[in-house]
Amino acid sequence: MERHDLAIIGAGPVGMTLALALKDAGLDIVLLDARPRGAARQDPRVLALSHGTRLTLERLGVWSRLPATPIKTIHVSHQGGLGRALLRADEYGQPALGYVVAAGDLAAALDDALGATGIPVRDNASVSGLAAGAEDVLISLADGSHLSARLAACAEGAIQGSDDTGLIERDYGQHAVISIATPAAAHGQRAWERFTPQGPLAVLPCGSGCAIVHTAAPDDADALMALDDDTYLARLQAHFGSRLRFASVGSRARYPLLLRYRPNPVGQRTVWLGNAAQTLHPVAGQGYNLALRDVWACAQTLLRAGGDPGAADTLAAYARARQLDRQGTIRFTDGLVRLFSTAAAPLKHLRGAGLFALDLLPPARHFVAKRMMFGARAWP
Repeated sequence: MERHDLAIIGAGPVGMTLALALKDAGLDIVLLDARPRGAARQDPRVLALSHGTRLTLERLGVWSRLPATPIKTIHVSHQGGLGRALLRADEYGQPALGYVVAAGDLAAALDDALGATGIPVRDNASVSGLAAGAEDVLISLADGSHLSARLAACAEGAIQGSDDTGLIERDYGQHAVISIATPAAAHGQRAWERFTPQGPLAVLPCGSGCAIVHTAAPDDADALMALDDDTYLARLQAHFGSRLRFASVGSRARYPLLLRYRPNPVGQRTVWLGNAAQTLHPVAGQGYNLALRDVWACAQTLLRAGGDPGAADTLAAYARARQLDRQGTIRFTDGLVRLFSTAAAPLKHLRGAGLFALDLLPPARHFVAKRMMFGARAWP
C-alpha cells in the first residue's frame, strides 16, 4: 500500500500553506484534492489578510508574488445610531492594518511555490473515509483505492467517516451577497465595516475597486440577487450611506453564513485545519487569518517534536497551544454578529456608546486593532 508520513486532504490555500511550511521537515508529504489541479486558482472570493498573515506569507516566500491592496484605515459604524470608530495603521507603526487579495491570486502564488518543492499533489482524489489506527490512518478514496499516513491533516470541508463528535453549529439566518463595485472617487485604501440590523456590510479596497460583502436574510438575499445591476446599486448605496459613492457594480454571488467549529481540532492521528476546523462569519475578516495561524502553529509543533508526526502527545501539544486564540477569535466574531444584528433600542444606544469609547480610548482601540492584526495573543 502507498504510505506517507503526512497526507494533507485539500489543496486549497490552507492545505498548500501547511505543505510549504513543512517542505524542509524531511517528511514524506502528499496532498489530496477532490478537484482538478489548479481549481483553487479560479476561486472568485476576496480575502482580507491581517498583518500577521502577511508576515507568515513572507516567511514562506510567496508574499512578493501577491497583488495585494493595503488597508490603512478601517471605519466602523452602525446604521441608525450615533457613534463610529477609526482604526489607523500609522498608530501602530505598520504599513497597513491588513490587505485585500483575490483568493484565486493567493492560491496561484501558493501553487507556484508548491510546484517548486516537488511535493506531489493528487488531483481528482476525493476522500471517502478515514480510519485511524494505532500506527497510521487508512485513507479511502472515492475510486476505491487506499493509502495510509502517520498523520492526516484535513484542510477542507467535511469527510465521510471523520469524527464529528462535539461539533458545534449555529445558523445565523444570514446570507452574504458579494460583488465588486467601482467607487466614484478613490477609496483611499480605507475599509468600512457598517453594522445594520440585517447584518454587517463590509466595503474593502480591492485594487481600484471595492469588494462588497452585503449581509441579508435569506429571502432578502434572494431578492437582491434578482435585481438588475442599476437597481441593486441604488439599494446598496442606500444601505451603505453617503460616505463613499459607487459608480457601478459587477456580478453578484451569495453564500449562507454560519458558525461551525470543532472544540477539539485533533483526534487519533488526525488534525483539522481551516474550514474543516472552524467556519466563521466573515465579520472582521478573521476566517483565513485564524486558519493560517493554526497552520503555522501546527507546522512549528511538528518540527519541534520530530519523529512521528501523528503521535498523540504532539497533537495534544498543538491543541493546547491553539486553544486561546481559536476560542477567542470564535467568540469575538460570534459576539460581534449577535450584538450588532439587532434593532433593539437599548442595544442600539449601547453599541453607539461602545463605538464612541473605542474611538476615544486608545487601550480599547489598540486591543481591537491588535486582535485583528495578530489574533488573541498579539501573534506572533
